[in-house]
Amino acid sequence: MAHTKLVDVLKLLAAKRSTPQLATDLTTDLEIQLETFLLADEQSNIFGVTASNVKSVVQQRSHLLQQIYPEFDCFCRNNLGWQTYSLETLWNLWLPLATDLAEKRRQLERPLIQGILGGQGTGKTTLATILTLILKHLGYQACSLSLDDLYKTYADRLHLQQADPRLRWRGPPGTHDIQLGLTTLQQLRSAERCQPVQLPRFDKSAWDGAGDRTQPETVTGVDIVLFEGWFVGVQPIDPIQFETAPPPIVSPGDRAFAREINQRLHDYLPLWEQLDSLILLYPADYRLSQQWRQQAEQKMKATGRPGMSDAEIEQFVSYFWRSLHPDLFVAPLRHNLDRVDLVIEINPDHLPGAVYRPG
Repeated sequence: MAHTKLVDVLKLLAAKRSTPQLATDLTTDLEIQLETFLLADEQSNIFGVTASNVKSVVQQRSHLLQQIYPEFDCFCRNNLGWQTYSLETLWNLWLPLATDLAEKRRQLERPLIQGILGGQGTGKTTLATILTLILKHLGYQACSLSLDDLYKTYADRLHLQQADPRLRWRGPPGTHDIQLGLTTLQQLRSAERCQPVQLPRFDKSAWDGAGDRTQPETVTGVDIVLFEGWFVGVQPIDPIQFETAPPPIVSPGDRAFAREINQRLHDYLPLWEQLDSLILLYPADYRLSQQWRQQAEQKMKATGRPGMSDAEIEQFVSYFWRSLHPDLFVAPLRHNLDRVDLVIEINPDHLPGAVYRPG
Protein backbone atom coordinates (compact mmCIF):
# COMPACT_ATOMS: atom_id res chain seq x y z
CA MET A 1 0.00 0.00 0.00
CA ALA A 2 1.17 3.54 -0.73
CA HIS A 3 0.56 4.49 2.91
CA THR A 4 2.90 1.73 4.16
CA LYS A 5 5.53 2.55 1.57
CA LEU A 6 5.60 6.20 2.58
CA VAL A 7 6.00 5.24 6.23
CA ASP A 8 8.81 2.86 5.31
CA VAL A 9 10.62 5.56 3.35
CA LEU A 10 10.23 8.01 6.25
CA LYS A 11 11.58 5.42 8.67
CA LEU A 12 14.66 5.03 6.47
CA LEU A 13 15.02 8.79 6.32
CA ALA A 14 14.75 9.13 10.10
CA ALA A 15 17.29 6.34 10.58
CA LYS A 16 19.87 8.26 8.54
CA ARG A 17 19.94 11.17 10.99
CA SER A 18 23.05 9.86 12.77
CA THR A 19 25.06 9.91 9.53
CA PRO A 20 26.99 13.19 9.09
CA GLN A 21 26.96 13.10 5.29
CA LEU A 22 23.27 13.82 4.81
CA ALA A 23 23.55 15.03 1.21
CA THR A 24 25.37 11.85 0.22
CA ASP A 25 23.32 9.37 2.22
CA LEU A 26 19.94 10.70 1.14
CA THR A 27 20.06 8.71 -2.10
CA THR A 28 18.50 9.82 -5.34
CA ASP A 29 16.13 6.88 -5.16
CA LEU A 30 14.87 7.95 -1.74
CA GLU A 31 14.41 11.53 -2.88
CA ILE A 32 12.49 10.45 -5.97
CA GLN A 33 10.17 8.29 -3.89
CA LEU A 34 9.39 11.18 -1.55
CA GLU A 35 8.86 13.53 -4.48
CA THR A 36 6.45 11.03 -6.03
CA PHE A 37 4.47 10.73 -2.80
CA LEU A 38 4.18 14.49 -2.43
CA LEU A 39 3.01 15.06 -6.00
CA ALA A 40 0.45 12.24 -5.65
CA ASP A 41 -0.91 13.68 -2.40
CA GLU A 42 -3.88 15.91 -3.24
CA GLN A 43 -3.32 17.93 -0.07
CA SER A 44 0.25 18.90 -0.98
CA ASN A 45 -0.93 21.82 -3.10
CA ILE A 46 -2.41 23.35 0.06
CA PHE A 47 1.16 23.97 1.18
CA GLY A 48 2.35 25.14 -2.24
CA VAL A 49 4.02 21.95 -3.50
CA THR A 50 4.37 21.92 -7.29
CA ALA A 51 6.31 19.91 -9.84
CA SER A 52 8.80 22.77 -10.13
CA ASN A 53 9.61 23.06 -6.41
CA VAL A 54 9.01 19.51 -5.13
CA LYS A 55 12.71 18.65 -5.13
CA SER A 56 13.66 21.57 -2.87
CA VAL A 57 10.62 20.88 -0.65
CA VAL A 58 11.74 17.27 -0.17
CA GLN A 59 15.26 18.36 0.69
CA GLN A 60 14.04 20.95 3.20
CA ARG A 61 11.55 18.63 4.89
CA SER A 62 14.03 15.77 4.96
CA HIS A 63 16.64 17.87 6.71
CA LEU A 64 14.08 19.21 9.17
CA LEU A 65 12.64 15.76 9.91
CA GLN A 66 16.09 14.42 10.73
CA GLN A 67 16.80 17.37 13.00
CA ILE A 68 13.68 17.02 15.11
CA TYR A 69 13.19 13.26 15.00
CA PRO A 70 14.77 12.33 18.39
CA GLU A 71 12.63 14.81 20.34
CA PHE A 72 9.57 14.09 18.23
CA ASP A 73 9.87 10.34 18.67
CA CYS A 74 10.28 10.73 22.43
CA PHE A 75 7.16 12.93 22.62
CA CYS A 76 5.09 10.47 20.58
CA ARG A 77 6.16 7.46 22.62
CA ASN A 78 5.35 9.20 25.88
CA ASN A 79 2.13 10.90 24.84
CA LEU A 80 0.55 9.56 21.66
CA GLY A 81 1.31 5.90 21.20
CA TRP A 82 0.95 5.89 17.41
CA GLN A 83 4.51 6.47 16.16
CA THR A 84 4.08 4.84 12.73
CA TYR A 85 1.13 6.99 11.75
CA SER A 86 2.58 10.09 13.34
CA LEU A 87 5.62 9.96 11.04
CA GLU A 88 3.36 10.31 8.03
CA THR A 89 1.36 13.07 9.73
CA LEU A 90 4.63 14.80 10.59
CA TRP A 91 5.73 14.70 6.95
CA ASN A 92 2.44 15.65 5.28
CA LEU A 93 1.01 18.11 7.81
CA TRP A 94 3.03 19.24 10.80
CA LEU A 95 6.31 20.01 9.01
CA PRO A 96 4.74 22.08 6.19
CA LEU A 97 2.39 23.79 8.64
CA ALA A 98 5.29 24.86 10.87
CA THR A 99 7.23 26.02 7.82
CA ASP A 100 4.22 28.10 6.74
CA LEU A 101 4.00 29.73 10.18
CA ALA A 102 7.72 30.52 10.11
CA GLU A 103 7.33 32.17 6.71
CA LYS A 104 4.33 34.21 7.91
CA ARG A 105 6.39 35.37 10.89
CA ARG A 106 9.28 36.35 8.62
CA GLN A 107 7.00 38.41 6.39
CA LEU A 108 5.25 40.12 9.31
CA GLU A 109 8.52 41.24 10.90
CA ARG A 110 6.76 41.07 14.28
CA PRO A 111 5.37 38.25 16.45
CA LEU A 112 2.65 36.19 14.77
CA ILE A 113 -0.58 35.43 16.66
CA GLN A 114 -1.87 32.08 15.38
CA GLY A 115 -5.31 31.06 16.55
CA ILE A 116 -6.24 27.39 16.96
CA LEU A 117 -9.94 26.58 17.29
CA GLY A 118 -10.94 23.10 18.41
CA GLY A 119 -13.20 21.32 20.86
CA GLN A 120 -12.52 18.65 23.45
CA GLY A 121 -10.18 15.93 22.16
CA THR A 122 -9.33 17.52 18.82
CA GLY A 123 -5.63 17.76 19.69
CA LYS A 124 -5.06 21.47 20.29
CA THR A 125 -2.39 20.85 22.92
CA THR A 126 -0.66 18.16 20.83
CA LEU A 127 -0.60 20.42 17.77
CA ALA A 128 0.80 23.36 19.75
CA THR A 129 3.50 21.17 21.35
CA ILE A 130 4.67 19.68 18.04
CA LEU A 131 4.60 23.02 16.22
CA THR A 132 6.68 24.55 19.03
CA LEU A 133 9.24 21.77 18.65
CA ILE A 134 9.53 22.16 14.87
CA LEU A 135 9.61 25.96 15.01
CA LYS A 136 12.50 25.81 17.48
CA HIS A 137 14.56 23.98 14.84
CA LEU A 138 13.51 26.58 12.27
CA GLY A 139 14.94 29.28 14.53
CA TYR A 140 11.67 30.64 15.94
CA GLN A 141 10.47 30.64 19.53
CA ALA A 142 6.80 29.80 20.03
CA CYS A 143 4.67 29.95 23.16
CA SER A 144 1.22 28.58 23.90
CA LEU A 145 -1.61 30.57 25.41
CA SER A 146 -4.96 28.92 26.07
CA LEU A 147 -8.33 30.59 26.32
CA ASP A 148 -8.51 28.65 29.60
CA ASP A 149 -5.61 30.76 30.92
CA LEU A 150 -7.88 33.79 30.71
CA TYR A 151 -10.59 32.59 33.09
CA LYS A 152 -11.75 35.03 35.72
CA THR A 153 -10.54 34.36 39.24
CA TYR A 154 -12.35 31.86 41.43
CA ALA A 155 -13.82 34.69 43.52
CA ASP A 156 -15.03 36.58 40.45
CA ARG A 157 -16.66 33.45 39.04
CA LEU A 158 -18.41 32.83 42.34
CA HIS A 159 -19.96 36.30 42.09
CA LEU A 160 -20.83 35.60 38.45
CA GLN A 161 -22.56 32.35 39.36
CA GLN A 162 -24.49 33.99 42.17
CA ALA A 163 -25.72 36.61 39.72
CA ASP A 164 -26.54 33.97 37.07
CA PRO A 165 -26.83 30.38 38.42
CA ARG A 166 -26.95 29.08 34.84
CA LEU A 167 -23.19 29.71 34.63
CA ARG A 168 -22.53 26.70 36.83
CA TRP A 169 -19.23 25.80 35.13
CA ARG A 170 -16.38 27.82 33.75
CA GLY A 171 -16.02 27.77 29.97
CA PRO A 172 -18.71 29.75 28.10
CA PRO A 173 -18.38 33.38 27.02
CA GLY A 174 -18.65 35.57 30.08
CA THR A 175 -16.36 33.49 32.30
CA HIS A 176 -13.12 34.99 30.93
CA ASP A 177 -11.14 38.13 31.66
CA ILE A 178 -11.17 39.57 28.15
CA GLN A 179 -9.07 42.60 29.06
CA LEU A 180 -6.36 40.32 30.46
CA GLY A 181 -6.25 38.44 27.15
CA LEU A 182 -6.27 41.60 25.09
CA THR A 183 -3.44 43.14 27.11
CA THR A 184 -1.39 39.93 26.92
CA LEU A 185 -1.74 39.52 23.16
CA GLN A 186 -1.01 43.18 22.51
CA GLN A 187 2.13 42.97 24.64
CA LEU A 188 3.26 39.83 22.81
CA ARG A 189 2.67 41.46 19.42
CA SER A 190 4.63 44.61 20.23
CA ALA A 191 7.31 43.41 22.66
CA GLU A 192 10.99 43.85 21.87
CA ARG A 193 12.96 40.58 21.89
CA CYS A 194 14.53 41.32 25.28
CA GLN A 195 11.30 42.62 26.84
CA PRO A 196 9.64 40.14 29.25
CA VAL A 197 5.91 39.42 28.98
CA GLN A 198 3.81 37.78 31.68
CA LEU A 199 1.66 34.93 30.36
CA PRO A 200 -1.38 34.26 32.57
CA ARG A 201 -1.76 30.66 33.71
CA PHE A 202 -4.73 28.83 35.22
CA ASP A 203 -4.70 25.90 37.64
CA LYS A 204 -7.76 23.73 36.95
CA SER A 205 -7.18 21.63 40.06
CA ALA A 206 -7.52 24.54 42.52
CA TRP A 207 -10.59 24.78 44.75
CA ASP A 208 -11.49 21.10 44.26
CA GLY A 209 -11.49 21.42 40.49
CA ALA A 210 -13.22 24.78 40.23
CA GLY A 211 -9.85 26.28 39.22
CA ASP A 212 -8.12 29.58 39.83
CA ARG A 213 -5.32 31.81 38.60
CA THR A 214 -1.82 30.65 39.35
CA GLN A 215 1.69 32.10 38.98
CA PRO A 216 2.13 33.66 35.53
CA GLU A 217 4.89 32.51 33.21
CA THR A 218 7.53 35.01 32.08
CA VAL A 219 8.60 34.78 28.43
CA THR A 220 10.95 36.79 26.24
CA GLY A 221 11.81 36.75 22.56
CA VAL A 222 8.54 35.14 21.45
CA ASP A 223 8.15 34.94 17.66
CA ILE A 224 4.91 32.99 17.35
CA VAL A 225 1.98 32.78 19.79
CA LEU A 226 -0.23 29.69 19.52
CA PHE A 227 -3.52 30.92 21.01
CA GLU A 228 -5.89 27.97 21.35
CA GLY A 229 -9.32 27.34 22.76
CA TRP A 230 -12.70 25.74 22.20
CA PHE A 231 -14.25 28.92 20.78
CA VAL A 232 -11.23 31.01 19.75
CA GLY A 233 -12.29 33.08 16.74
CA VAL A 234 -15.98 32.10 16.94
CA GLN A 235 -18.35 34.87 15.85
CA PRO A 236 -21.87 35.79 17.03
CA ILE A 237 -24.68 34.50 14.82
CA ASP A 238 -28.16 35.76 13.93
CA PRO A 239 -30.33 35.05 17.03
CA ILE A 240 -33.15 33.82 14.80
CA GLN A 241 -31.16 30.60 14.29
CA PHE A 242 -31.94 29.55 17.85
CA GLU A 243 -35.60 29.12 16.93
CA THR A 244 -34.68 25.95 15.03
CA ALA A 245 -31.55 25.01 16.98
CA PRO A 246 -30.57 21.33 17.34
CA PRO A 247 -30.64 19.48 20.69
CA PRO A 248 -29.83 20.02 23.49
CA ILE A 249 -31.25 23.51 22.82
CA VAL A 250 -34.87 22.41 23.12
CA SER A 251 -36.75 24.50 25.68
CA PRO A 252 -37.54 28.24 25.79
CA GLY A 253 -35.06 28.50 28.67
CA ASP A 254 -32.37 26.82 26.56
CA ARG A 255 -32.97 29.25 23.71
CA ALA A 256 -32.87 32.24 26.06
CA PHE A 257 -29.55 31.04 27.51
CA ALA A 258 -28.10 30.48 24.02
CA ARG A 259 -29.12 33.99 22.94
CA GLU A 260 -27.47 35.56 25.98
CA ILE A 261 -24.23 33.62 25.43
CA ASN A 262 -24.34 34.62 21.78
CA GLN A 263 -24.63 38.27 22.83
CA ARG A 264 -21.63 37.90 25.14
CA LEU A 265 -19.54 36.75 22.16
CA HIS A 266 -19.53 40.36 20.93
CA ASP A 267 -17.26 41.22 23.87
CA TYR A 268 -14.65 38.78 22.53
CA LEU A 269 -14.38 40.31 19.06
CA PRO A 270 -11.53 42.71 20.03
CA LEU A 271 -9.63 39.63 21.22
CA TRP A 272 -10.15 37.81 17.91
CA GLU A 273 -8.98 40.91 16.05
CA GLN A 274 -5.50 40.24 17.46
CA LEU A 275 -5.31 36.99 15.47
CA ASP A 276 -3.24 36.97 12.31
CA SER A 277 -4.73 33.66 11.14
CA LEU A 278 -6.94 30.85 12.42
CA ILE A 279 -6.68 27.06 12.15
CA LEU A 280 -9.85 25.02 12.71
CA LEU A 281 -9.56 21.48 14.11
CA TYR A 282 -12.89 20.01 13.06
CA PRO A 283 -14.03 16.58 14.32
CA ALA A 284 -15.79 14.20 11.93
CA ASP A 285 -18.78 14.46 14.29
CA TYR A 286 -19.01 17.05 17.05
CA ARG A 287 -20.64 14.43 19.30
CA LEU A 288 -17.28 12.66 19.45
CA SER A 289 -16.26 15.19 22.10
CA GLN A 290 -18.49 13.40 24.58
CA GLN A 291 -16.89 10.04 23.78
CA TRP A 292 -13.41 11.52 23.98
CA ARG A 293 -14.20 13.14 27.30
CA GLN A 294 -15.36 9.79 28.66
CA GLN A 295 -12.13 8.17 27.52
CA ALA A 296 -10.08 10.90 29.20
CA GLU A 297 -12.00 10.52 32.46
CA GLN A 298 -11.57 6.74 32.38
CA LYS A 299 -7.81 7.11 31.97
CA MET A 300 -7.70 9.56 34.85
CA LYS A 301 -9.69 7.25 37.12
CA ALA A 302 -7.41 4.35 36.17
CA THR A 303 -4.53 6.28 37.78
CA GLY A 304 -6.46 6.57 41.04
CA ARG A 305 -7.55 10.17 40.56
CA PRO A 306 -11.24 11.15 40.82
CA GLY A 307 -13.22 11.67 37.64
CA MET A 308 -16.74 12.31 36.40
CA SER A 309 -19.28 9.55 35.76
CA ASP A 310 -20.72 9.08 32.25
CA ALA A 311 -23.92 10.82 33.37
CA GLU A 312 -21.96 13.78 34.72
CA ILE A 313 -19.95 13.97 31.49
CA GLU A 314 -23.14 14.00 29.42
CA GLN A 315 -24.48 16.85 31.54
CA PHE A 316 -21.18 18.72 31.32
CA VAL A 317 -20.85 18.42 27.53
CA SER A 318 -24.53 19.30 26.99
CA TYR A 319 -23.92 22.49 28.96
CA PHE A 320 -21.28 23.58 26.43
CA TRP A 321 -23.45 22.60 23.46
CA ARG A 322 -26.32 24.66 24.86
CA SER A 323 -24.05 27.70 25.16
CA LEU A 324 -22.29 27.52 21.77
CA HIS A 325 -23.64 24.68 19.65
CA PRO A 326 -20.98 23.35 17.22
CA ASP A 327 -23.48 23.00 14.36
CA LEU A 328 -24.43 26.67 14.66
CA PHE A 329 -21.12 28.33 15.50
CA VAL A 330 -18.29 26.09 14.25
CA ALA A 331 -19.54 24.09 11.26
CA PRO A 332 -20.11 27.20 9.07
CA LEU A 333 -16.49 28.27 9.60
CA ARG A 334 -15.27 25.34 7.47
CA HIS A 335 -16.33 27.33 4.41
CA ASN A 336 -15.56 30.86 5.63
CA LEU A 337 -12.34 32.01 3.99
CA ASP A 338 -12.61 35.38 5.73
CA ARG A 339 -12.42 33.77 9.18
CA VAL A 340 -10.44 30.54 8.83
CA ASP A 341 -7.17 29.95 6.97
CA LEU A 342 -6.89 26.17 7.32
CA VAL A 343 -9.27 23.33 8.29
CA ILE A 344 -7.89 20.07 9.69
CA GLU A 345 -10.55 17.40 10.08
CA ILE A 346 -10.08 15.09 13.07
CA ASN A 347 -11.05 11.42 12.79
CA PRO A 348 -12.67 9.38 15.59
CA ASP A 349 -9.23 7.97 16.50
CA HIS A 350 -7.98 11.56 17.09
CA LEU A 351 -5.77 11.39 13.96
CA PRO A 352 -5.84 14.25 11.43
CA GLY A 353 -7.90 13.49 8.34
CA ALA A 354 -8.62 15.78 5.40
CA VAL A 355 -6.83 19.13 5.31
CA TYR A 356 -8.15 22.02 3.22
CA ARG A 357 -8.53 25.76 2.98
CA PRO A 358 -12.06 27.20 3.04
CA GLY A 359 -13.35 28.11 -0.40
